[in-house]
Amino acid sequence: MEVRSAIQQIALEHRRRYGYRRVTAELHRRGMQVNHKRVARIMREDNLLGMQPERFVSPPIRITSWRYISLSPSYEIDGINQLWVADITYIRLKAEFVYLAVILDGFSRKVVGWHWIELGNSTDDRGAAASHRGRHPEPGLVHHSIGGLQYASEEYAKSLRTTA
Repeated sequence: MEVRSAIQQIALEHRRRYGYRRVTAELHRRGMQVNHKRVARIMREDNLLGMQPERFVSPPIRITSWRYISLSPSYEIDGINQLWVADITYIRLKAEFVYLAVILDGFSRKVVGWHWIELGNSTDDRGAAASHRGRHPEPGLVHHSIGGLQYASEEYAKSLRTTA
């Protein structure tokens, strides 16, 4: 009865997360020499077997193609150099962070241009502007960016006007 009482106490203290092996080890720490088979039998009889916590299952990721980005209900992309999508991300190196400005074509999803921006110049709009230099798309190109000061600057807007 003493062993059964101790097993019940340990199981309830640890919210029934301990299995018979841990309960046996805890009993040994408390000075009770009990065989693990006996502990398992008592726990089974008293319905105190360890319960596994439910594993976290992340919700399924819906992968949607952004080949045709709906900027408005009437706007559709049917060829290259009609929509450019731009963003800046950071890459962690051993000693520092570097920023990468990338522009992708919305139809082909290929990189139109890219430029490294050093850590000291993380808000430097010249780096973002350099990512599309050398490209000359047709007039009517739509340039889309999530935001950021680099893309809202006057220098970047001027570089876009001179590119097209």
